[in-house]
Formats: sequence, C-alpha cells, structure tokens
Amino acid sequence: MEIRLKNLTKVFTDKRGNETVAVDDLDVVIPSGKLIGLLGPSGCGKSTTLYMIAGLLKPSGGKIFFGDNDVTKVSPDKRGIGLVFQNYALYPHMTVRQNIMFPLENMKVSHDEAIRLTIEMAELVGIADQLDKKPAQLSGGQQQRVAIARALVKKPDVLLLDEPLSNLDARLRLQTREEIKRIQRETGITTIFVTHDQEEAMSISDQMIVLDLGRMQQMDSPQEIYDEPDNLFVAKFLGSPPINVIDAIVKDKKIMVGDLNLGTTKAKDGKYTIGIRPEDFRVVEDGLFTFKREELEIEVIGRDTMVRFTIGENKMVRAVVESDSVKDKDVISISIKKDKVLLFDKKSGSVVV
Repeated sequence: MEIRLKNLTKVFTDKRGNETVAVDDLDVVIPSGKLIGLLGPSGCGKSTTLYMIAGLLKPSGGKIFFGDNDVTKVSPDKRGIGLVFQNYALYPHMTVRQNIMFPLENMKVSHDEAIRLTIEMAELVGIADQLDKKPAQLSGGQQQRVAIARALVKKPDVLLLDEPLSNLDARLRLQTREEIKRIQRETGITTIFVTHDQEEAMSISDQMIVLDLGRMQQMDSPQEIYDEPDNLFVAKFLGSPPINVIDAIVKDKKIMVGDLNLGTTKAKDGKYTIGIRPEDFRVVEDGLFTFKREELEIEVIGRDTMVRFTIGENKMVRAVVESDSVKDKDVISISIKKDKVLLFDKKSGSVVV
C-alpha cells in the first residue's frame, strides 16, 4: 500500500492560545511494501506524523492517501492499519493467545478462523510456544512480539511502529530489530518505523525519512543519506563518532583551513562549513597532517584506532584509522580520502559539494 502525505501539517494550541507547529507542510510518498524509518531528534514531529497516518490525531492541514483513497477523515478502525506502541499496551489479565485474538473478536471473525490466524501470527513472530502465558511471564522482547502479532493478525495494509524497541536492553534491541525486518520481508506490508536511534534506522530501513522541526530534511536509502547528506543537520545527526565540522574558506577553487589546502572544488570563493567523516581519514607516508605521536590523543577501539588532533585554530578533529597503520609509529602522517570533503553553505547549511 503506497502512502502519500500531501502538505501534511499539525499545529498544537495550548490554553493560552500559543501555537506549536509539530509537523510543517510534509509532502512525501512512502512506497508500497517497503520498511521506512522515520528518524529524527525528540520533538521533530515523527510520532505526531505516525499518529496522523494512524488516524489518532487530526491534521491541521493537508491530506493523507492510502493508495488512491483519501483517508484524512477516515476513522482509525477503517484505515486498515496495525499499530504497535512504545509500551506494547498488552492486556495483563489475558493470555498471549487472547491478546493476539482480541482484534479479531472486534471484527467478528469466526472462532475457528481466529484460532488459525492467531497460531499463524504467533509462529511468524516466534512465540507459538508462549500462547498460554500472561504478559507478565514474558521477557520484554517476547512482549514486543506479542504486540506485533496482535497488530498483524487482522492482516493490515499498513504497519506502524512507534519506537517499539526503546524499552529493551541492547541485546534484545538488536535481536528484535532483526526479527521486525524479517517479519516485514515475509509479509510485504508497508511499514513505518519511528525511532530517534540512527543505528536502528540505518540497519532496518529500506529508506529513511529524516525530520527536524516538523520538516523533511531528506529521504533516501540509509547509505545514500549517510554518504551524501542534503544539509549540515543531516550530516551531523548521522554518524558515530559524529562528523567533523570545520570552518573553511574557498579561495581560487581551493578549500583552505588556515594555511592547509584540503583539496579543490567547483564552489565559488567564500566562507563555508566543511564536514569530514572520521572514517574518511587515512594514515599515509606523506599526508596533509604530520604529527609526533605525543601530539596526538590515541584510543584503540577494537580493530580501529581513534586519533584526535587539532587543525586550523585549535579545532579538534577525530579520525578513525586501522590500528595497524599507527602501531609503533613515532611520527604519524594523516590524509583525507579523495572526494570525501563535504562543503556546506555557511548560512543555509545546504550541501554545496
């Protein structure tokens, strides 16, 4: 099911009449059968967008289409959606079986068919052996699977997940996000996954929508957004360790940081902000930066090493390089991988090159 958001807007008004724009003129097409990560910092409008798609919040403006159908004013129960909340919202007095079956009872599905569908969904999410237990007897990951099975059992056209992994520990988060990805592939349901965790979004999504202040900053595959951010916000939001951000000037087509020439560009002369990912540095024989070992902060991280050094006006820069490349060296020379300097407009933050 393709989802189209056309100029979607949501404005909240408090008791004093003060307005807060949570979603601002959002215009996006979510392709059918894909898993889309809705990513951004707290307060960016991602959950508000999800709840408008679900029908739980009424838009202040714009329209929502499921395929060719305008569902903007359609009630949630008639939109054909499955919704999984952050806190799972399971009924504690019911067994797993009863929790999964509950939507089917409201739909007046026959008992035999409801049993069949419940078992089918329980097997899909890997909890068929837990059907007679109560939610309190399950782990957090198992409870999350029950919530997903309950959302899927009514065969929705769209699956909506609101930060579904935030209550799980690190190991369960990793395991459960892989399960969500598998389930989405097997069912082919258009799925929107809300998260503020960039690693989560990048690992699970076919495409990501990055939001800030209620506006879409970029939509593309995770790797494309990481490699080619549209603006400085996106570049800074994605990446761990974060991208290095440095003031620079372009003069005679040369990118200059102080007296250092970082390469050439087609951009006009002027002041810019440049971004360099930590992994886009490398240790070479004769690089742009040469330091004695004692001038560097060196931290081994597994097979890689984090090297911190200063350039320009004492700007601290992080470089992630192979540990063997700096091992036992008294003098370390560092360069930047070709064509890996990102150039951003100083005022707007939009990418220039």
